[in-house]
Formats: sequence, structure tokens, C-alpha cells
Amino acid sequence: MLTGWEGLRPAKTSLVLAVPALYFAATTFFRQEPFTRFVNLLLALGCLTLMVLTWRGGQWLNYSLSDYVWGTFKLFISSISGGFRILFRNSRKIETGQAHTVVECDSASQLPLESHTEKNRPAYPARKQVYSVIRGLLLALPVVALLAALLSQADPIFSKELSTFLGSLFSEKLGEYIFRACYIVIFAYVLVGIYGHALSQNKDEKLLGLEKPWLTPFLGWTEAVIVLACVDLLFAFFVAVQFRYFFGGQINITLNGYTYADYARRGFGEMLAVAVISLLLFLGLSGITRRTQLLDKRVFSALGVGLVALVAVILVSAFQRLLLYEAAYGFSRIRTYTHVFMIWVGVLLLAYGLLELVNRPPAFGLATALVAIGFGISLNFVNVDAWIVTQNVARARQGASFDQNYLEGLSSDAIPALFEQFHSADMSASLKAGLGEVLACRKAMEPLADKNPPAWQSFSVSKAEASALYQHYAGELQAYALIPTSVGWEVKVKDTIIPCTTSNGTN
Repeated sequence: MLTGWEGLRPAKTSLVLAVPALYFAATTFFRQEPFTRFVNLLLALGCLTLMVLTWRGGQWLNYSLSDYVWGTFKLFISSISGGFRILFRNSRKIETGQAHTVVECDSASQLPLESHTEKNRPAYPARKQVYSVIRGLLLALPVVALLAALLSQADPIFSKELSTFLGSLFSEKLGEYIFRACYIVIFAYVLVGIYGHALSQNKDEKLLGLEKPWLTPFLGWTEAVIVLACVDLLFAFFVAVQFRYFFGGQINITLNGYTYADYARRGFGEMLAVAVISLLLFLGLSGITRRTQLLDKRVFSALGVGLVALVAVILVSAFQRLLLYEAAYGFSRIRTYTHVFMIWVGVLLLAYGLLELVNRPPAFGLATALVAIGFGISLNFVNVDAWIVTQNVARARQGASFDQNYLEGLSSDAIPALFEQFHSADMSASLKAGLGEVLACRKAMEPLADKNPPAWQSFSVSKAEASALYQHYAGELQAYALIPTSVGWEVKVKDTIIPCTTSNGTN
């Protein structure tokens, strides 16, 4: 609507970005797991930022990584300085326009019918209205104050009510109101700068590196090929060693002096870092290496694709080690994040390998954006905390240790899964008792809607569903008596007292 006042229409391809932005913003009402909420908010802001950057041009599908970085930097500068340029520019420049003559002609004879003079359309009519509102408020303030003072002298009841009203506004909460006013003004100023940046963008946006590279390649082909070849040889040796363990299993591990648990918990983080660094290395070399001959390009691409293939095998090895780790020690949030992240890093590697083969490296920016969106959607679909409950209970059924203290630190996203497992028909008595203790502790740590109604701003579908389940199964949970202590809560089951923990569930 605001851009309509300026006579500017957004690009249809930019409006498409509103769909993922609304999706990730809406999922914050359904997910309470901290990292998932952070990713949802980050991706929602990212989609909105990309929408602002391409509001008129709509060329985000053609953006390279350089365009993303440079565009975001320009938007940041505009958010700081753009509001000043728009709000505090001389308003007379806005209200005046150059006169020009409009000649209307007969459609058949093309002869002039009438000439008249009119004003050009102001460049920023919305800005003119803002100035009008501000001037009106500044003029009204002293007039209202004077008249209010006179009316207070004329009527003591009015004076009392006015004093009560002003006292409620500016007595105890004066500092809070001043603070709120300050950050409202700051955010409004930033939004004005962002709005101005969206309108100031050229419809025919020039992308970085489209006509000529934004950074002239300076590294020789020989040097780059040597770097890639050495890295490929290192990775090939590592992969050859890994294949022995892929096909030999636990026997080959123990023969080399390592226990199964030691091998499981070592290396997957480092190998994931190697995969990311290798991808960045190839991207950097691709941007700064001179490749003038066709043979140069083919050899470089071949080594790059080989690097991608070897890194993919390293990712599989890291994924395998993580599976071993989870089989030995159970599932946690960080391990689940890493699992999902590895899959999408593999997709990104595959995409870049294909783009290098078809000679379209700039499209890696779009591939990265799509992978980021896919990663966020996957986290919401998996429901991290519910997944952890399901997997760890499944391990406990097979005889593994059951860490109920870890489950107590999960968010309300885990509550439906906890109740589902609690009512499972084939659940052992000891495991059912452990789940009951977890639910009782979670009930004590989470305020119920009927006892402590939360503010509407903090409403969450996840919390509301958990509250409804607690109320529905309140009778079953009475067997797990809650005992308040000076540091928290304890649960009494028969003659056993178990303290509730405050684990943050991040290990």
C-alpha cells in the first residue's frame, strides 16, 4: 500500500518471498525448541530482507553470493542513514514540482484540443503526509494543554479525573514509557530507512559480476590446481582409510586399539568442519583463479568436482560416526541439529558440483538460499524435542540406559510425545515410571493456563497443547506427587523421592 502511494509496483517474483517469510513467522507459534525458533526467526527476517533488496527488480533468482552480501550491506547502511535522508530533507522540495504543459489531442485528427499546465506528481507524497501529521501534533499540543488547564480551573471534578489519568500515565511507569517510546522511535527510524531503500532500488538492477567480475582473478591457474590436487590427494587417502571401517565394522576399530565408544564420539564435528572449509576453499579459488583456456577450465572443474565427491564421502563418514555415537549415548539436541545440517550440506555440495559441471557457479547463491530454507523446514518437520523423546525411549526399550533428567530440560514440544510414550501398551513398568516422573516434573516447571494465564503476546500452540494434555491426564499424574523444595521440586513415587532437574537439553 505504501509503495502504491509512490506510484511504484513491486516485482511479482519478490512477492513470492512473502510465502516462506509468513511460514517461518507462523511456525514460531507451533515450536518452542530454542534453536528451531531462532532458525525460524532468522529465515523469516532473511526472506523479508531479500524481498526488500529486490522489491522492484525481483532478480533474487539471479543473485550470486556477492549480490547477497553486498545487498545486505547496502540495506544496513540505508537503515542507518536512509531515515535521516527521508524524514529530515527540506519538505519544500517535496511539496513543489516543476510545471509542464500537457497537450490533449483528438484521437482521430491528432490535432491539439486543449493545453493546460499542471504540477508534476511529488516524488514522495507519503512523506508529505508524515510531515503534515507531525506539524499538526506539534501545533495541537500547546493548544490542548492551555485549554485543559483552563477547564481544570473551571471544573474540580474534571481536574481530578485529568490528574488521575495523567498520574496513571506518568507516575510509576514513566521510565518504562520513556524507554518504550525511545525504542519505538528507533525502530520506526530504521523501518523508514528500509522502506526508502526498497523504493530507491532501480527496477533494472545491475548484478555483481554479470557484465564483468567484481574481483579480477589474480591467482595463477598452476597455483590453484596444485592446491586442489594436494587437497584431493589428502582426502583420497582419508577416504581409503575410512572404507576399511565402513566394511569391516567394529572389529577393525578395536584391532587398532580404540574402543567402540571412543571411535564413535571422535571426529564427526571435525569432519563436518572439513567439509564446510573445503567448500569455501573451492568457492574462493573459483573466484580468484585465472582460467583463460578451455583446457584450464576443464581441469579446474574436474579437480573441483573430485573434491566435492571426496568431501561427500567424508560427510557420509561423519554421518556414520554420529549414528554410532547416538547408538552408544542416545540422542540430544546438538546431535539432532548436526544430523539435519549434514544432510543439507550434502545437498549443497551436490548442487555446487552440478553447477560447476554446467558452468553456472553464480547460481550457487540461489542454491544456498534454497538449502537454508530447506534446513529450516526440516527442523520444523522433525520437531527436534519430540524426536529426541521418541528415539531415546526406543533405545531404553532395547535395554539401553534411560536419561530421564535430560528429557526434563526439553521444551513443551516434547510433551505430546512424552504422553504418547507414557500410554504405550508395551511399556515396561520401570520405564513408564520414569516417564511419569518426567511429566510430573515438567508439569511443575511449566505454568498451566488455568493457574497462571500467559499474556496473549506469548501464546504458543505448543504450550497450549501441553497445558490441555496436563489437564486431561491430571488423574493419572496424581500417582507422582510433587513436593516443593527451597531449590525447586521433587517427585515422590511410592517410597522413592526423585529431585527434578533443570537441564537445558543442549548437550
